[in-house]
Amino acid sequence: MRHTVSAAYIFLFHISLSILLPLTQSSILPQAEPNNLIANTCKKTPHYDLCVSSLESNPESSSADLNGLAQIMVNIVLSNTSSTLDYIQGLLKEAPEPQLQRALADCAELYIPVVKFSLPQAIEALISGHFGFANYGISDAAKEAAACEKAFSGSIKSPLTDRNSIVRDLADIATAIINLLQKD
Repeated sequence: MRHTVSAAYIFLFHISLSILLPLTQSSILPQAEPNNLIANTCKKTPHYDLCVSSLESNPESSSADLNGLAQIMVNIVLSNTSSTLDYIQGLLKEAPEPQLQRALADCAELYIPVVKFSLPQAIEALISGHFGFANYGISDAAKEAAACEKAFSGSIKSPLTDRNSIVRDLADIATAIINLLQKD
Protein backbone atom coordinates (compact mmCIF):
# COMPACT_ATOMS: atom_id res chain seq x y z
CA MET A 1 0.00 0.00 0.00
CA ARG A 2 1.57 3.26 -1.13
CA HIS A 3 -1.04 5.54 0.43
CA THR A 4 -1.12 4.42 4.02
CA VAL A 5 -1.48 7.89 5.60
CA SER A 6 -5.16 8.36 6.27
CA ALA A 7 -7.04 11.63 6.36
CA ALA A 8 -7.53 11.13 10.08
CA TYR A 9 -3.76 11.22 10.63
CA ILE A 10 -3.50 14.36 8.50
CA PHE A 11 -6.30 15.92 10.52
CA LEU A 12 -4.66 14.94 13.80
CA PHE A 13 -1.36 16.36 12.55
CA HIS A 14 -3.04 19.71 11.80
CA ILE A 15 -4.72 19.73 15.21
CA SER A 16 -1.43 18.81 16.93
CA LEU A 17 0.34 21.64 15.15
CA SER A 18 -2.37 24.10 16.12
CA ILE A 19 -2.01 23.05 19.77
CA LEU A 20 1.76 22.65 20.01
CA LEU A 21 2.85 25.62 17.91
CA PRO A 22 1.35 28.26 20.23
CA LEU A 23 2.89 26.48 23.25
CA THR A 24 6.30 26.49 21.60
CA GLN A 25 5.98 30.12 20.53
CA SER A 26 4.90 31.30 23.96
CA SER A 27 7.87 29.68 25.66
CA ILE A 28 10.46 30.87 23.12
CA LEU A 29 9.13 33.99 21.43
CA PRO A 30 6.92 36.87 22.49
CA GLN A 31 3.30 35.96 21.88
CA ALA A 32 2.32 36.70 18.29
CA GLU A 33 -1.01 38.24 17.43
CA PRO A 34 -3.40 35.59 16.16
CA ASN A 35 -4.94 36.19 12.76
CA ASN A 36 -8.25 37.66 13.83
CA LEU A 37 -9.86 37.26 10.41
CA ILE A 38 -9.13 33.53 10.37
CA ALA A 39 -10.37 33.03 13.93
CA ASN A 40 -13.47 35.20 13.47
CA THR A 41 -14.31 33.56 10.17
CA CYS A 42 -13.79 30.03 11.47
CA LYS A 43 -16.04 30.73 14.45
CA LYS A 44 -18.86 31.07 11.93
CA THR A 45 -18.23 27.64 10.37
CA PRO A 46 -19.36 24.22 11.57
CA HIS A 47 -15.83 22.90 12.22
CA TYR A 48 -13.78 25.61 13.92
CA ASP A 49 -10.60 23.63 14.69
CA LEU A 50 -10.38 22.08 11.22
CA CYS A 51 -11.03 25.48 9.66
CA VAL A 52 -8.28 27.21 11.64
CA SER A 53 -5.71 24.44 11.14
CA SER A 54 -6.46 24.22 7.42
CA LEU A 55 -6.26 27.95 6.79
CA GLU A 56 -3.22 28.48 9.00
CA SER A 57 -1.40 25.71 7.11
CA ASN A 58 -1.47 27.98 4.05
CA PRO A 59 0.97 30.92 4.33
CA GLU A 60 -1.22 33.09 2.06
CA SER A 61 -4.02 33.03 4.62
CA SER A 62 -2.30 35.51 6.93
CA SER A 63 -2.64 38.30 4.37
CA ALA A 64 -5.91 37.21 2.74
CA ASP A 65 -9.26 38.93 2.94
CA LEU A 66 -12.50 36.96 3.34
CA ASN A 67 -12.70 36.18 -0.38
CA GLY A 68 -9.08 35.01 -0.29
CA LEU A 69 -9.83 32.72 2.66
CA ALA A 70 -12.78 31.27 0.73
CA GLN A 71 -10.56 30.62 -2.29
CA ILE A 72 -7.89 29.01 -0.13
CA MET A 73 -10.47 26.77 1.54
CA VAL A 74 -11.96 25.67 -1.79
CA ASN A 75 -8.47 24.84 -3.00
CA ILE A 76 -7.98 22.78 0.17
CA VAL A 77 -11.23 20.93 -0.62
CA LEU A 78 -9.97 20.29 -4.15
CA SER A 79 -6.62 19.07 -2.84
CA ASN A 80 -8.33 16.66 -0.44
CA THR A 81 -10.74 15.32 -3.05
CA SER A 82 -7.86 14.83 -5.50
CA SER A 83 -5.86 13.03 -2.83
CA THR A 84 -8.87 10.86 -2.00
CA LEU A 85 -9.38 9.99 -5.66
CA ASP A 86 -5.70 9.01 -5.96
CA TYR A 87 -6.08 6.87 -2.84
CA ILE A 88 -9.20 5.19 -4.27
CA GLN A 89 -7.39 4.44 -7.51
CA GLY A 90 -4.49 2.93 -5.56
CA LEU A 91 -6.88 0.75 -3.54
CA LEU A 92 -8.61 -0.39 -6.72
CA LYS A 93 -5.35 -1.89 -7.95
CA GLU A 94 -4.99 -3.89 -4.73
CA ALA A 95 -8.61 -4.85 -3.97
CA PRO A 96 -8.95 -8.64 -4.23
CA GLU A 97 -12.68 -8.88 -3.49
CA PRO A 98 -15.14 -8.11 -6.32
CA GLN A 99 -17.58 -6.45 -3.90
CA LEU A 100 -14.87 -4.10 -2.61
CA GLN A 101 -13.73 -3.39 -6.17
CA ARG A 102 -17.29 -2.41 -7.17
CA ALA A 103 -17.67 -0.07 -4.20
CA LEU A 104 -14.29 1.54 -4.88
CA ALA A 105 -15.11 1.88 -8.59
CA ASP A 106 -18.40 3.55 -7.64
CA CYS A 107 -16.48 5.98 -5.43
CA ALA A 108 -14.01 6.75 -8.20
CA GLU A 109 -16.94 7.50 -10.53
CA LEU A 110 -18.33 9.88 -7.91
CA TYR A 111 -15.05 11.66 -7.22
CA ILE A 112 -13.79 12.06 -10.81
CA PRO A 113 -16.35 14.69 -11.90
CA VAL A 114 -15.90 16.55 -8.61
CA VAL A 115 -12.13 16.78 -9.10
CA LYS A 116 -12.23 17.47 -12.83
CA PHE A 117 -15.31 19.71 -13.10
CA SER A 118 -17.32 20.68 -10.01
CA LEU A 119 -14.56 22.09 -7.84
CA PRO A 120 -12.54 23.80 -10.62
CA GLN A 121 -15.78 25.44 -11.79
CA ALA A 122 -16.58 26.41 -8.20
CA ILE A 123 -13.18 28.08 -7.92
CA GLU A 124 -13.79 30.02 -11.14
CA ALA A 125 -17.27 31.01 -9.94
CA LEU A 126 -15.86 32.21 -6.64
CA ILE A 127 -13.19 34.28 -8.38
CA SER A 128 -15.82 35.91 -10.60
CA GLY A 129 -18.19 36.58 -7.69
CA HIS A 130 -20.84 33.96 -8.50
CA PHE A 131 -21.08 32.72 -4.94
CA GLY A 132 -24.26 30.68 -5.36
CA PHE A 133 -22.74 28.66 -8.19
CA ALA A 134 -19.52 28.25 -6.19
CA ASN A 135 -21.50 26.86 -3.25
CA TYR A 136 -23.32 24.49 -5.57
CA GLY A 137 -20.04 22.98 -6.82
CA ILE A 138 -18.62 22.69 -3.33
CA SER A 139 -21.82 21.11 -2.02
CA ASP A 140 -21.48 18.56 -4.81
CA ALA A 141 -18.15 17.47 -3.31
CA ALA A 142 -19.79 16.86 0.08
CA LYS A 143 -22.73 15.06 -1.52
CA GLU A 144 -20.52 12.74 -3.56
CA ALA A 145 -18.31 11.95 -0.54
CA ALA A 146 -21.46 10.93 1.36
CA ALA A 147 -22.64 8.85 -1.61
CA CYS A 148 -19.24 7.17 -1.77
CA GLU A 149 -19.53 6.15 1.85
CA LYS A 150 -22.95 4.63 1.17
CA ALA A 151 -21.45 2.49 -1.62
CA PHE A 152 -20.00 0.29 1.10
CA SER A 153 -22.75 -1.87 2.47
CA GLY A 154 -23.19 -5.22 4.07
CA SER A 155 -20.00 -6.91 5.14
CA ILE A 156 -17.70 -4.53 3.22
CA LYS A 157 -16.19 -1.93 5.54
CA SER A 158 -15.31 1.37 3.93
CA PRO A 159 -11.58 2.11 3.80
CA LEU A 160 -12.55 5.70 2.98
CA THR A 161 -14.62 6.74 6.00
CA ASP A 162 -12.03 9.18 7.39
CA ARG A 163 -11.26 10.68 3.99
CA ASN A 164 -14.94 11.05 3.05
CA SER A 165 -15.61 12.69 6.40
CA ILE A 166 -12.78 15.20 5.97
CA VAL A 167 -13.97 16.09 2.46
CA ARG A 168 -17.51 16.67 3.77
CA ASP A 169 -16.28 18.74 6.71
CA LEU A 170 -13.96 20.87 4.55
CA ALA A 171 -16.76 21.42 2.03
CA ASP A 172 -19.06 22.50 4.89
CA ILE A 173 -16.43 25.01 6.00
CA ALA A 174 -15.95 26.36 2.47
CA THR A 175 -19.69 26.83 1.94
CA ALA A 176 -20.01 28.58 5.31
CA ILE A 177 -17.24 31.03 4.37
CA ILE A 178 -18.82 31.69 0.98
CA ASN A 179 -22.15 32.29 2.73
CA LEU A 180 -20.37 34.98 4.76
CA LEU A 181 -19.24 36.58 1.49
CA GLN A 182 -22.82 36.63 0.25
CA LYS A 183 -23.86 38.57 3.36
CA ASP A 184 -21.26 41.30 2.79
